[in-house]
Amino acid sequence: MDWLTPLEWQAVVLSLKVSFWATLISLPFGIAVAYALARGEFRGRQLLNGLVHLPLIMPPVVTGYLLLLIFGTKGPIGAVLQDFGIVLAFRWTGAVLAAAIMAFPLMVRAIRLSIEAVDPKLMQAAATFGASPVRVFTTVTLPLILPGIIAGAVLAFAKAMGEFGATITFVSNIPGQTQTLPSAIHAFLQVPGGEGSAMRLVLISIALAMGAILMSELVSARIAKRVAGK
Repeated sequence: MDWLTPLEWQAVVLSLKVSFWATLISLPFGIAVAYALARGEFRGRQLLNGLVHLPLIMPPVVTGYLLLLIFGTKGPIGAVLQDFGIVLAFRWTGAVLAAAIMAFPLMVRAIRLSIEAVDPKLMQAAATFGASPVRVFTTVTLPLILPGIIAGAVLAFAKAMGEFGATITFVSNIPGQTQTLPSAIHAFLQVPGGEGSAMRLVLISIALAMGAILMSELVSARIAKRVAGK
């Protein structure tokens, strides 16, 4: 990509890196929380549902500020992590955390809808034949909800690619270290003559988002056909 400057290329690579790890790390938690909300009956279920969707409602800057208070070097968790040599604030790893939290509600919602669409009688039938809950989930539920998991992962990845407010508040906008695509676009728009760089990054953002959606549709359709036995 010779038409990208080194600074622009760094922003693209960092965004892909942050989005990948944010999606990968949050996916197991997303599946577990979605299953608990879809099938679980426990006290505090509505509270959990509210907490999961809170990042969608609050201003992203508020989420970033809360992350700074909690995971900053002087925060209750950040100070403990620092003792083990782990620093999140103003690091690309902190951008992963911010992106994962902001994308988590979309991931959970997509997976939850997929779980709720599965007929509970199928799982009950498997359980009557002596299958353990883990085996029922891995052999019956998981294959049926796989398209929803893929959709949730793609939504989370796309959201992480576009995350700006929480990220810039928690990890700032340091070129080559924490400057993701949205942060770079914002920075270029603040300087005279930066419109060209901003437009190139905008086009890349659109291409990556469309590519992720198309790939998700193709994979989901193929898995759905396989599950249906076609």
